[in-house]
Amino acid sequence: ANIYSPLPPFPVHLSTPRVAEPLEYHRSFLKENCRPDGRELSEFRTTTLNIGSISTADGSALVKVGNTTVICGIKAELTNPTVEAPGKGYIVPNVDLPPLCSSQFRPGAPGEQAQAASQFIADVIESSEVIQTEDLCIERGKLCWVLYCDMMCLDYDGNLLDACIIALLAALKNTQLPEVTISTETSSPEVNLEKRRRLHIHKHPVAASFCVFDDSILIVDPTAEEESLSTAHITVVTDDEERLCIVHKPGQKQSSYSPLLMERILCIIQISY
Repeated sequence: ANIYSPLPPFPVHLSTPRVAEPLEYHRSFLKENCRPDGRELSEFRTTTLNIGSISTADGSALVKVGNTTVICGIKAELTNPTVEAPGKGYIVPNVDLPPLCSSQFRPGAPGEQAQAASQFIADVIESSEVIQTEDLCIERGKLCWVLYCDMMCLDYDGNLLDACIIALLAALKNTQLPEVTISTETSSPEVNLEKRRRLHIHKHPVAASFCVFDDSILIVDPTAEEESLSTAHITVVTDDEERLCIVHKPGQKQSSYSPLLMERILCIIQISY
């Protein structure tokens, strides 16, 4: 008699080589409504946040979304308001993707993805009204604050935009500006570093990024590998009042891919709420 019991069926996802056929490898998991890292399709990675990470900045925060790590530092400087907006200050965001965070980035001038991320953050700041630039004006037509919000990715593993929004908002809430008055005798600004005030955060924007596989399977919080294999990528930004701020959808990676249907975009927006 045969004393050996038959072997259990070999899992299909283990029979597909990840390096040689990464897309088929991921598809084998997606068919089972799961992902290679063990998450469900609608499951976000663990997020950790550290406030005040940079002692020399006026405000800072470090966030980790899974392995993706972004640090944000905010420096405030005094400047003159523009003629077009004499009662407003400035917010200047910048996203840096250095080679240290991933081998896909090269030294030199900011690449296309870094520039697109910086523009996305600027659009979110404007559309969400997280800070009203009128609050940054010290004296109309004469003096205002400019906030330089520098975000650097230390470890890139997908979903950069969500991490940047979390780091930016936390850093803004951590920012304290010194009291500034204009001398009546010299007409020059006088800064009192002993008295500081926090920024007034009007809205709390939250980003949720999604990827689509084969124009049909929707996953949230994609890793870098999932982003590279997906057919479309979309980020939805809402605020704490469930107001839709931005729907950001970069161009398709290949011209043969069909665009996302409006029904699917509406589904994504509902999930983000």
